[in-house]
Amino acid sequence: MATWFLIIIYLSFISLGIPDSLLGSAWPVLHLEIGAPFGSAGLISMIIAGGTIVSSLVSGSIIKKLGTGTITLISCCMTAGALLGFSFAPSLVWLAVLAIPLGLGGGAVDAALNHYVADNYKAHHMSWLHCFWGVGATAGPMIMSYYIANHNSWREGYSAVSIIQFGLVIILLVTLPLWKRVAKLHHAAEVGNSNETQSDGLEGSHTGISSPPAKVKVHPTRLKGVKFSLLAFLFYCGVESTVGLWGASYLVGAREVSAELAAGWISMYYGGITIGRLITGFVTLKISNRVLILAGQLIAALGGLLLLLPLPDVMTLVGLILIGLGLAPIYPGLLHETPARFGKENSAQLMGYQMAVAYTGTTLLPPLFGLIASGISISLFPAIVLAFLLLMMLSSEQVNRVLKRSRSEA
Repeated sequence: MATWFLIIIYLSFISLGIPDSLLGSAWPVLHLEIGAPFGSAGLISMIIAGGTIVSSLVSGSIIKKLGTGTITLISCCMTAGALLGFSFAPSLVWLAVLAIPLGLGGGAVDAALNHYVADNYKAHHMSWLHCFWGVGATAGPMIMSYYIANHNSWREGYSAVSIIQFGLVIILLVTLPLWKRVAKLHHAAEVGNSNETQSDGLEGSHTGISSPPAKVKVHPTRLKGVKFSLLAFLFYCGVESTVGLWGASYLVGAREVSAELAAGWISMYYGGITIGRLITGFVTLKISNRVLILAGQLIAALGGLLLLLPLPDVMTLVGLILIGLGLAPIYPGLLHETPARFGKENSAQLMGYQMAVAYTGTTLLPPLFGLIASGISISLFPAIVLAFLLLMMLSSEQVNRVLKRSRSEA
């Protein structure tokens, strides 16, 4: 039963990834058909991310009332309906309205499933959970590319993804009792091991929910290194979403690649994230998170450099794939390092702050680049991406330096 249940969870995270990569893949042809300004993709992205932030912040109390399974079901219904609406949207205003339930539904699924897996399963399951997000994010541009190339219709691409989402809704509806049954089993295990900090075979919650936190003398945001950690999350999600949203437009506008080929190349970028997280799930048993995070940042920076240099188009594809591979271990690794860096007694609050700042990066940085591209040129895309990557690396490494200095002083 545990295996089948994990499959359901992974399928749910696939549904979270598919919509995240659709807008950027469709935008080169979408904005022309509906008469929207080129830079307005940033506005839609901001509304989606804003809804995600709101639903993530309130998800904790809602999960306690309704349960993870019910929240996931409701959220998938919202995203499926919003995607179906996108396929019929006649104007930018309609896209903006439909972006609200799309963001709210996506944020609720993200928070609920991250919490559930972190609280009940081992560390490698977290990497694989985000790997399946990559599966969905990779499939999105592939689906859109197919419908643009063969049917000359981005609307049919959105319709196809909506049908997939509604299929998942049916699966979740049928298996809803399984969520409640597994929740009871986990609760029984916790009660049976109430004198232990962790149950055998399961990883203790790195969000600090499974055991009462110790009394905190200093507010978590005042701990040494926390502000740099928050900046690392800001720039990580900023660069990941900027490449996903504007990569296809850069390829079409600056490199003169066809819209369907550009969507396929962005799919390869998300494929790099997916494959990287699949591999990360295995190597976490042998290599520390700190080493994986640094290695990922260096690989991503190399990919950004390949985009910046005047190289043949094939090297642009290689650069996108390297950025995806490099980004793969960073987000799960940073999340998992939180209790080790700042203490389990502070991790509960810091997890929420880090995810909120991460979504803020998704909300603000892609629209910021949209303004730059509209006012100056889309050709600045490689330089901005590389700058975000370097700022993320500097912030993350500064956390390590601050903590090392703090421990040596102690």
